[in-house]
Amino acid sequence: MNKEEDMKEVELNEMDQEKQPMTGETPTGTEKNGCVKVKVPENTEVKFTGLSKEELMKVADAAGWVRTRWVLLVLFWLGWIGMLAGAIVIIVQAPRCKPIPEMNWWNEGFLYQISDVNSFSENGLKGVEEKLDYLNQMKVKGLVLGPIHTVQADHLSTLELTSINPEFGSESQLISLLERAHRKGISIVLDLTPNYKGVSAWFNNAASVAEQLKKACVYWLNNGVDGIFLSHLNDIANTEAWPSLQDIFNKTDGTKKRALMGSVTGLSGDDVSRLQNLSSVDLLLTGLPDPTEPGVRQAQVIQLLYSNHLQTSLGWSLSGRTLGSLASRTPAVPVRLYQMLLFTLPGTPVFNAGDEVGLKAGEKPEAMWDLESQAEDDNATAKEERNAVRDFFKALSDLKGKERSLLHGEYFSLYSSSTSLAFLRLWDQSERFLVALNWGSDSVTMTLTNSDLPAEARVCASTDTENLAVHRKVSLEKLELGPKQAVLLSYAFPG
Repeated sequence: MNKEEDMKEVELNEMDQEKQPMTGETPTGTEKNGCVKVKVPENTEVKFTGLSKEELMKVADAAGWVRTRWVLLVLFWLGWIGMLAGAIVIIVQAPRCKPIPEMNWWNEGFLYQISDVNSFSENGLKGVEEKLDYLNQMKVKGLVLGPIHTVQADHLSTLELTSINPEFGSESQLISLLERAHRKGISIVLDLTPNYKGVSAWFNNAASVAEQLKKACVYWLNNGVDGIFLSHLNDIANTEAWPSLQDIFNKTDGTKKRALMGSVTGLSGDDVSRLQNLSSVDLLLTGLPDPTEPGVRQAQVIQLLYSNHLQTSLGWSLSGRTLGSLASRTPAVPVRLYQMLLFTLPGTPVFNAGDEVGLKAGEKPEAMWDLESQAEDDNATAKEERNAVRDFFKALSDLKGKERSLLHGEYFSLYSSSTSLAFLRLWDQSERFLVALNWGSDSVTMTLTNSDLPAEARVCASTDTENLAVHRKVSLEKLELGPKQAVLLSYAFPG
């Protein structure tokens, strides 16, 4: 081989070496391209074993660590004690809530009187059951039915308090009504006024029917009735039989309380107060405050009854079998004014069937059901007005049922004149409500004074939506109210 061939062979060998991977090894164990081969051993994880028990014990006993532990322990307990003390201070300084007073089912909303079940519905007791959904929408807490028992006017011998007059229905229909009403949370009270068709409600001798009345109360209460109602209560409450009649209702079996209710008309505030003390009925309707009396006198009567009796026993009704309809009361004012007065007084409001839509004397409650019809007719304007009255009624009923100040709040008289009245309802830290009514023919400016009053309040309900629209803020320094108008204002707890 000549010299030229040897040079070519050397160049080829160098080119082959450059093409080989960098990790390739030569037979001598050295890295090609002049690099030194370094072997990395496999499974070279470094394990941290920490300090042994003996080492930890030595460190734990060191003075520095002992001081550190004590400092941390002291700081922990100081922090814990500080938080506990802070919580105690907050609890002590925070205003305490007043306990809710004991209330019964008839104090939780309003009662609805159906004196003539056949006028209320074509099907008597069965028809009342068919209207329970409507009554439930109105937030009715209890129905006062009848009287529906058998009797001929002024004939004591025909009186049967445990027998239902067939023209109104049957006992089985009453039981069915009771069961369905209870499922909807509506209680049923029976009016057992004996001679309701005659001249004297008690046949001019209440003692003569006392024994039959007691047996009837036991009978109907055992059949699921939630209460008994007696009109002209002063006639029976003054008899020797009254205490034994009361005992029937004082007995309890652990279920909800059965109510003994009554009504009187034509008595002064003082006489009503005495009758309330004498009878101790669960609820007494008085026909007060009398709309024919000046506002100053009405304020005095309300204050008298509120001051001397628990508001759980105060009932307010300006309509019914003997008083007529709310819309026909005198003086003639918008029915919504009376609705607002009854819903906001301290006690239980009681309305007659049809009061929620403003039915007048002679108009049958059946007219209420026509309001659900969407058909156009000649009475479209009247329907629109009645629907507006009913919406107003429902709004007040809703407030009465959920606002503590209206349910059981304190009552404060703020203003009264010959034709106007204003008062305040408040409870603990709950929303406050101010009621102002003017049934006169002229506007009135009320100067309201009370330490609880703010500068302004919000309109919750109003009969004068043009000048006192709902949600509008109005000044309380001098509250102006138009003729035959009423307003319900609210404001937050000032604390």
